[in-house]
Amino acid sequence: MSARPHIVLRDADREDASALVALWTECAGASVDEGSEAFTQQSLWRQPGIAEAAAALDLALSRPDKRIIVALVEGEIVGATVCDIGTLTPINLTRILIVTEIQVSPRFRRRSVASTLLSAAASYGEDHNCEIVVAAIPVHSREPHRYLTKIGFNQIAVLRAIQSSKLRSRLTTKATNSRDTGKLIAVRRTLRRRQGQARGVRPRP
Repeated sequence: MSARPHIVLRDADREDASALVALWTECAGASVDEGSEAFTQQSLWRQPGIAEAAAALDLALSRPDKRIIVALVEGEIVGATVCDIGTLTPINLTRILIVTEIQVSPRFRRRSVASTLLSAAASYGEDHNCEIVVAAIPVHSREPHRYLTKIGFNQIAVLRAIQSSKLRSRLTTKATNSRDTGKLIAVRRTLRRRQGQARGVRPRP
């Protein structure tokens, strides 16, 4: 394999569901040995089925302000990234490009796949008059962090995540000063939501 393979870019479609599930799974597996931060990130990852992935792609690609770009080498999808057009804040019109999910197969890293994807994302942002590009990547991904810093990205925010049931429980516990009450309310909400999903109706908040 050459150091710089011929990379072809195109927009993703629902037929890429299987290949993208394989890519995400491969990238998630490669981060297993990257420490406690990687373990936290792993706990948020759940491998979807092909049908779910295809439905998710349909949903994402139905949005006019969203684009998923895939990178192919010899017909194989080896990288992908997601672009969103937004505004800097909800109360001004400064347009920004938000780049997330910069995924590159471990077998093709350091072969210009990420830079090629970012270049395409930057062009997409310019086409939509975006003044700022924001990249969101997992905290444990040290190499991508170093790369983005090297090309001029600065840290402007910190993303934190928690399961919604845990958040509900902890906020309720804090409000009532009762851990058992908080857990009970969270369990009831989870059961009500699951029952609603089984009936095909949305549960009441």
